Amino acid sequence: MAISLIDTTIVVAYLAAVMLFGLWIGRGQRTSADYFLGSRSLPWGALLLSIVATETSTVTFLSLPGVAAAANGNLTFLQITFGYIVGRLLIIRILLPLYFRGESFTAYQVLESRFGRLSRRSASVLFLVTRNLSDALRLFLTALVLQLVLGIDLALSVLVLGAITIVYTLVGGARSVIWNDVVQFVIYMLGAAAAFWIIIGGLPGGLSDLTHYAAENDKLHLFDLDFSFIKPTMTFWAGLAGGAFLTLATHGTDQLMVQRYLSARNQADAARALGFSGFIVFGQFLVFLLIGVALAAFYSNVAQGTAPRGDRLFATFIVEQMPVGLLGLTLASVFAAAMSTLSSSLNSSATALVKDVVVPLQHDGMSQQRQLVLGRVATAFFGVLQVAIAIVVGAIGMNESVVASVLKITGFATGPVLGIYLLAVFSPKVRQPAALGGFVLGVAGLSALALGTELYWPWYAAAGSLLTLCAGWLVQKVLDLGNGERA
Repeated sequence: MAISLIDTTIVVAYLAAVMLFGLWIGRGQRTSADYFLGSRSLPWGALLLSIVATETSTVTFLSLPGVAAAANGNLTFLQITFGYIVGRLLIIRILLPLYFRGESFTAYQVLESRFGRLSRRSASVLFLVTRNLSDALRLFLTALVLQLVLGIDLALSVLVLGAITIVYTLVGGARSVIWNDVVQFVIYMLGAAAAFWIIIGGLPGGLSDLTHYAAENDKLHLFDLDFSFIKPTMTFWAGLAGGAFLTLATHGTDQLMVQRYLSARNQADAARALGFSGFIVFGQFLVFLLIGVALAAFYSNVAQGTAPRGDRLFATFIVEQMPVGLLGLTLASVFAAAMSTLSSSLNSSATALVKDVVVPLQHDGMSQQRQLVLGRVATAFFGVLQVAIAIVVGAIGMNESVVASVLKITGFATGPVLGIYLLAVFSPKVRQPAALGGFVLGVAGLSALALGTELYWPWYAAAGSLLTLCAGWLVQKVLDLGNGERA
């Protein structure tokens, strides 16, 4: 469909403003600390919104409403945020102090100080592979919106979004990324609020129609106390325990988030930003799920028989039902949600590659200027890689919700890494060979569970971390017995 000149102007102006603001705020980069960590001087309020915006991609903006709007959908997905809050509090208590010992640049330097360089490099490489795969899926979902709105080729949509994000991330570094996250948080929440208001206004009876539909179809059901590892819908226990482990992994050991803490002025500021972010995510998830309930009511009472399924539902409503002006704002918010995550992904990937992989290979060290140049080259490389993967995904198609696919990848990748961190904290006698052995066995065990059972994805991080923890401990026991026999 063709959009109005006003809406087009709003979207183009937003994209241009994001790029120009990113270039301006990130000017004057001279050292790797400037580029990768914003000189370790960013205020905690900005980091708070950056944490939320970074984990709020287009997947949250478009897929979550589809979850609640589905035939059996309701608010039960919100239960995972209980675990998110608990997990953040555990990170503040257990893991955050580790990152503020010395002058860390990445999450994985902790592993080197405890086990050795190979552990650090292995965890970093796993992060690079899985991070860029999952974020390419996020880019693909955003491009679907551009395709729906403008009718342009999906590949071209991916290229446009990718290019803009690469430019300001490449030039401006972490400072540009984090302050743009703040702006993008405000934009996408305004867009979500505007969309919800329009949906309610489209119902003949307004809010009363929504509440009646929600009550009649059990759409406001929140708690599911069933204890099951395989039930394919969110339960309280999967949300609380699985969500806590998932957050421990994603926010406690993933470079994407740890980089934000290291950009704070001190540990206390990092703790404030992380702790409060859980409650904002709760409110944010509630908003997007309620949008899904409202969409279900709208397509049931007003536009019967025209509702697409899943990830395309909210996107279709935006392009078909939003009035002139608000359409442009809402589209800008979709792009804001996407770019906040993608820019963070590129910057953190570049940091991990340079600091964890390349610099340790240089026996004579590497100058700050060379690290800065290499960081920008790496940013461009990962940007191009994500664009390529997104284009391939668009060509072959997907059989399930993007939000499910992304969270599966996240849980699978970060669980075993969390297991190594737990070994580092709680098993002081475990050394690098046992830790790496536990990691390999943890990945193998989780693979078997993922492929051979119907284990629901919130349990992936918990299973992977506990398998790695137990396997590492057992391997060390075996090694100790072997050393004892030889002696």
